Amino acid sequence: MIDLDHDILVAFAKSFGLFYLMALSIGVVVYACWPSNKKRFERAARSVLDDEEGPWR
Repeated sequence: MIDLDHDILVAFAKSFGLFYLMALSIGVVVYACWPSNKKRFERAARSVLDDEEGPWR
């Protein structure tokens, strides 16, 4: 049987978490910079300003 002590599990969890968050961050940046998403993001940016009639009362 494999002898897993606390230090090995902690090291694995830290490494897995690091690589998971790095991959997630790279994925988000790639999605945001993908050329075909430009129109979608520009439309979303304009839609916030188009619906505004003035300050809230």
